[in-house]
Amino acid sequence: MRTTYLDVLQNKPYTHTPLWIMRQAGRYLPEYRQVRSKFTDFMEMCRNADACAEVALQPITRYDLDASIVFSDILTIPEAMGMDLQFISGQGPVFSSPLQDKQSICNLLAPEEAMGKLEYVANAVRTTKAALQDKIPLIGFCGSPWTLAAYMIEGHGSKQFTKLRKMMYSAPSTLHLLLEKLAEISKLYLASQIQAGANALMIFDTWGGLLSAQNYPLFSLQYMDNICQYIKEKYPHIPVTFFTKGGGIWLKSIAEKSCDGAGVDWSISMHDAALKIDGKVALQGNLDPAALYGSNQSIQEAVKQIFQQKVPTARYIFNLGHGIYPDIDPDKVKVMVEAVREYGNISQKSAV
Repeated sequence: MRTTYLDVLQNKPYTHTPLWIMRQAGRYLPEYRQVRSKFTDFMEMCRNADACAEVALQPITRYDLDASIVFSDILTIPEAMGMDLQFISGQGPVFSSPLQDKQSICNLLAPEEAMGKLEYVANAVRTTKAALQDKIPLIGFCGSPWTLAAYMIEGHGSKQFTKLRKMMYSAPSTLHLLLEKLAEISKLYLASQIQAGANALMIFDTWGGLLSAQNYPLFSLQYMDNICQYIKEKYPHIPVTFFTKGGGIWLKSIAEKSCDGAGVDWSISMHDAALKIDGKVALQGNLDPAALYGSNQSIQEAVKQIFQQKVPTARYIFNLGHGIYPDIDPDKVKVMVEAVREYGNISQKSAV
């Protein structure tokens, strides 16, 4: 297995900057759209292990990547806990009956019972792992409790998530009850992915950036760390990365927790990010996905600038600062990958 991605996270020597792409298996690839067209519903596709493995390997076939990630969705957990989830064109994920009070939270299925409805994710991990033939590592993942709660309370995506934040201020104990439940099932969920073959884990905190400096540790970071500590106790060899979109200002706090890596979006330079984490964890990021709309030359320059900004001694995994957009030209991704290979290798040589 090419272990470069794992080596960076585990603070082992590595020969080149590893690379993978958030949402690398997705709508920007025509071969993905062909597979997706065979299913009437997105979650139907997620429950088909063969389809999940097929689309997970599509970007690996196209590009020189150092890791694969299981094809699934962060909202599998709320659905398994009894919430009605639909993916509506033009709207994204929608819950028909969002959580409104303590009683609705108490009515959710207990973590152990809900796990019985998530075996299809473990099947997708096993099938994808076998298809990869141990050539590169496989990443498992979940959404952070805060991010899952955002959708479960709001009922859909939002720019401000006012219902979520209203509960945070008006009924914090009720929100903590939900976050605790979500942390408990996330532990079991991630453990099941490891048992099925995942080599590393990501916790996606997509909406953590909505929180204030005072509330981020209370409502997001502590729950991610609680999950991570559980994983570390049971599977100390499995590296875990936290990614809080908009969380660059909290990197110092993130680096002091139990994770092995911290994802970074484009709102902070890799140089400043490296200074904040002080070598305690690996960094992952942080090309603006919109940069891939540019010319080949501008993409190459954007990649080059990231390597020039990066502190040479920082452990580093190249990625986008968030998921790739669905209308990106796949050929532009190839330009980016080739640029990472060129400048990433030069960077490593200069750091020796």
